[in-house]
Amino acid sequence: MINELFFMNGYAVYVLSAFSFTLLSFLGLYLVTKMQFVKEQNKFVAKFGTLNSERAAFAKSQSINKEILSNTSNI
Repeated sequence: MINELFFMNGYAVYVLSAFSFTLLSFLGLYLVTKMQFVKEQNKFVAKFGTLNSERAAFAKSQSINKEILSNTSNI
């Protein structure tokens, strides 16, 4: 009974290899995306991490930033 489940009528090699390839692809995609996110987050902190209140007020007053901020509050 258990052997039949593992051998899958001779298709076990194909099924398990496809399953493992898919899992490895998803893992690789996740890791690449995570690394890019951390890289962009570090760039953002380097650029805007020391934003003083005067520059923050100026950024909020710009029209494009107002549009972006108004769209995000509706979500």
